[in-house]
Order: sequence, then C-alpha cells, then structure tokens
Amino acid sequence: MPENTVVTPLPPMEPADVADAFAYIQAWHARNIDTAGAVADDIGPEKLHRLLLDVAARVFIPITAADDHDGEPCAHSFLAAALGRLLLELLCHSVCLANARGVADTITRFTENILTEDHGDVADVLRQLEAAGMKQAMEADPAHRTTA
Repeated sequence: MPENTVVTPLPPMEPADVADAFAYIQAWHARNIDTAGAVADDIGPEKLHRLLLDVAARVFIPITAADDHDGEPCAHSFLAAALGRLLLELLCHSVCLANARGVADTITRFTENILTEDHGDVADVLRQLEAAGMKQAMEADPAHRTTA
C-alpha cells in the first residue's frame, strides 16, 4: 500500500480560474444570490462546475490524505469520521453535487466542519484558500514569473 494516499500533486489552476471559482464560492457562502448568479452567468455552467470541482479537490485531498500506519489509528484518523458526518449532512439536505450550488455548499460546509475551529470564520478560511490557490497559480504561470 502506498505510504500516502495522494499519489501525484494536482497541477495548479490558472489565476483567472482561481479568482472566478472563489468569487462564486464566497458569494454563495454570503448568500449573495445576485452576485453568485452573475458570476455563474459570466463563467458558464459547465466551466463553473469544472472549476468548483478543481477547488474541491484542492481543498479536500490535502486535508484527507492520511498516512498508512498498518491499519492503526493515526493523528489523522478523525478525518474519516468527520467526512462521514459531512456526507451524511449533505445527503440529509439532498445536496446535488452535479451543480455549482451543491459543490459550493460542499466546499463551504467542509471548510466549516473540518478546516475551522468550532465552526469559526469560514469566510476568512475561504480567503486563505483562495490566496494559496492564487499564489500557486501565479508561481506556475510563466507570464507571472520573475527572472533572476
């Protein structure tokens, strides 16, 4: 069995894609339906769905990648239980992961339930995730690299 459940790192997103995805997620989290709708209209439903799934992968995979310790509980074992509770919550609320609203809700609920202390400031954590994604995207974009 591999030492880590993540085999290959995810390639960086484009800077504009990071900005677009988080503009929608943050508007949806704030329940600013008009802004979320305008962002969705600008991006288009298929591209928005793809971008949100890209963000979801970058949020979920690094957090849930627990090392294998011969089947024994490790420091990250609590994640399986927390993720199970989150999935049950999603099922109870009939969240559809096939549309942008469902994916955005899943990202914000994951952030609230897993990435914040005592359901802390989700908006702040979303801004931090966006900044990390943007930094990775800018570093990978040759047009934004500085020469030594």
